[in-house]
Amino acid sequence: MDESPPDRDVSVALVDYGLGNLRSATRGLERAGATVEITDDPEAFAAADGVVLPGVGAFREGMENAGPLREALTDHAEAGRPLFGICLGMQMLLTTSDEADHEGEGEVTGLDLISGTNVRFEVDRKVPHMGWNELEVEREHPLVEGVDGEYAYFVHSYYAEPDDADAVVATADYGVDFPAVVANEAGNVFGTQFHPEKSGETGLTILRNFVDYCAER
Repeated sequence: MDESPPDRDVSVALVDYGLGNLRSATRGLERAGATVEITDDPEAFAAADGVVLPGVGAFREGMENAGPLREALTDHAEAGRPLFGICLGMQMLLTTSDEADHEGEGEVTGLDLISGTNVRFEVDRKVPHMGWNELEVEREHPLVEGVDGEYAYFVHSYYAEPDDADAVVATADYGVDFPAVVANEAGNVFGTQFHPEKSGETGLTILRNFVDYCAER
């Protein structure tokens, strides 16, 4: 893959809602050729070529913190503009998560940009799942160009179960095949369960693919 940055400046709004891995995500995106603004300002989302929703932590806390930004994120996605969720950010793209129920906190509604829920690993392995796993690309999407069979770094106890099997772009195996990359039908809303900013050259390829996608839009 061509490792040169896009031929024009690509601006990325990195959503700051109190739970993101902002420093390393910023470094990764900058290495991929983007100009990054860390922000919680919806007007900055509208001005950016793409928006990244990072996330580390629990689904309920994530949705509560991001609640004031829900409309802006939804509007951005429904306008056909690129929205990239990372780890918890990817899970927040879905409709619900079993995590809050598991913790006795009841149902929490996600952004519902990709219909489905997030479920807990029920496997004879250590949970949370932490470590490097191989990516198996299931269908074409610009985000996963050049990463089939490569390894990415995961840290999570829950994984996505989209209602539409076509939403699964790539999988990984941890006692069960689970979605490692998902996308909506239009292709502009997508997410990785793994952390590209912690996934070495594989992650950098993903981030470059994202920046290229934003440039082409």
